[in-house]
Order: sequence, then structure tokens, then C-alpha cells
Amino acid sequence: LKGGDVGKVAVADVMTKVGDIISADIGEGEDAIRAKLAESKKGRLPIVSKSSVLGVVERQLLKQHLFKYPTPLGKPTVNGQGKLCIGCAVGTRENDKLRLEALVKEGLDAVILDSSQGDSVYQVEMIKYIKKTFPDLQVIAGNVVTSRQAERLIGVGADALRVGMGSGSICTTQEVCAVGRGQATAVYHTSLYASKHGVPVIADGGIQNSGHITKALALGASTVMCGSMFAGTAEAPGKYVITEDGVRVKMYRGMGSLDAMKKGSSTRYLGESQKIQIAQGVSGTVRDKGSVRNLIPFFVQAVKQGFQDFGAKNVKMAHELLQDGGLRMETRSGAAQHEGGVHDMHSFTK
Repeated sequence: LKGGDVGKVAVADVMTKVGDIISADIGEGEDAIRAKLAESKKGRLPIVSKSSVLGVVERQLLKQHLFKYPTPLGKPTVNGQGKLCIGCAVGTRENDKLRLEALVKEGLDAVILDSSQGDSVYQVEMIKYIKKTFPDLQVIAGNVVTSRQAERLIGVGADALRVGMGSGSICTTQEVCAVGRGQATAVYHTSLYASKHGVPVIADGGIQNSGHITKALALGASTVMCGSMFAGTAEAPGKYVITEDGVRVKMYRGMGSLDAMKKGSSTRYLGESQKIQIAQGVSGTVRDKGSVRNLIPFFVQAVKQGFQDFGAKNVKMAHELLQDGGLRMETRSGAAQHEGGVHDMHSFTK
């Protein structure tokens, strides 16, 4: 519309009528949705279930040929109504309670209390508030690295814990603040205490390869967070750029970096009122890694083989072996780590 016509035309005259909207049902499957999107020649195709819109598939997906990748191996995580589970992160301040209330009205299943240091009066009070106001809402608390920290959060109602402080690839907390703990040690001691109360642990940070996933699960974690491993994938936020030396990369930043703190993440580090902002992370780039639908099947199979080698059929059995002494851990010297990697080769490919 031209400038002079804007106030003369009703929105209803411009919008697409409900009867003319081309959409796909969630039960149609990928092949049918892909075909319908291609046939419609539209930029986007709404995915619906009965009368509600569940999501939108964009033509960009077809251009990137994401549908050619393997179908996910596992079943989706759904709630009691058969809908995909929704988790959202909030802070621990008073204004976050208003945001949380709005999220719960939209069907939130789990809330993550996002803090670099979870053992604080702010988080303790927030968990108490949530459990009193929304008793059915699952609360993932953290981050923590010791059993004493875990004890306080579990004591006020935390349903799960994120474990890790300063071990992420873009985190500098241990360097700048001298606070944190080795990730393997943190996961082991925290999960040892949490398991006695039936509280699962999420290993958050330090995952660089499939072997680290196996170690985290074997040390007591129920699942892992893979920030940097998925940061360069097609599904990760941001656009690809080509560096001067011809490498395709994506931007990746830590929540403690100055870039993120300028956009509001300083509250997470309890520093929103400080005149001098102390960065506890960096921002940079990571290489293009393709789609997560290629990476995840590889990781899953690699972890399965690791479990097979040390004699565990599943995560539950691995935890039982750890607790009864059937699974033992040893520290490895620098020489042992070198010996365990590729060595004495003129050249090689992976």
C-alpha cells in the first residue's frame, strides 16, 4: 500500500482469508509436508493440529535440503496431552515472575532457572514461589558444582539440576573469577547426592565430542547440554558467513560475553546494577557442521558403543554400576591422553 492509502484500507481486506490458507496437518508426515510446500509455491506452510498452529515450515528448509537427512531415531518428548514438551528459561528476579506466569498460561511444561551461580537466595526464593504458585511445573535449577549446593536447591523443591561452572567453550568464569570446578568431578559428586533424592542431573558444559557424552552419563548425569557442538549447525540461530580464508562459520557467543550482557544477560551474572561490567565469556565463530539430524545419529551410536564396551545396557545400568563399584574411573596422564589419540602418523583423515 502507498502511504496515502494506509488509513483507508481495512486489515481484513489485505489479509489472507482463513479458507484460502494452505496448511498441513501435523500427522501428514515429512514427505507429504515437503510436497505440499513445494506445490504451493508459498514461502511458508503452517503446520496445524485441529484448530491450533503448531509451527511453520519455511521454503528455506527445502533449499537447504534438510529433509534428505536421516529421520530422528527416537520418539519426541510429549506431555500428558500428547503435545511436545515446552521448556523456557527465566531469571530469578521479581519481574521474571510475571514472565513465568504468562509462559505457564501458554502451556509451559518445565522452567529452567538461568543463573551462572544457582546457589543464591534469589534462586531459592524463586523455587519456593514456583512450587507454591505452580505446583505441577517442573523446575530445572542451577548451575551448581557441589553436593552442598545441590542439597539447598533440592531441599526447596528443584526437580532437576544443571551442573557446570566455567567449563563451557565460551565461558571464562574460572579464569576471570577463579570460581568453578572440573566438570567430571562436579558431575560425579553432584549426581551422587542428587541420585539419593531421585533428582536427575544435566551435565552443562565441557562436551567436545561423543566420548565426553559417554563420560558424563557414566559419571552420573542423565543427559547433557551440547552448546558448542551444535552451535555451527544449520538449525542454530544466526547466518553463515565466509571468513577471509574461505571457511564457512556462524557466530557463537557466551551469555557472559560483553555482546550478550549489552542485551540484558548481565542479570544472570548478578551484575546489572554495576557500572563496570565484568565479562565471564567470549563471542566468536564456529565452523559449519551441517544439520543436527546428521550429528545426533552419530553421537547416539558412538555413545551406545561406549556403553557396550564398559558393560552397560542403558543409562540406568551405568549409574548402578558406578554406585556399586562395578564401574571404575581412572585419571589419565598427559602421556596417556596422547597415547589414546592418533599419533605417529604422517597424515590421516577422520
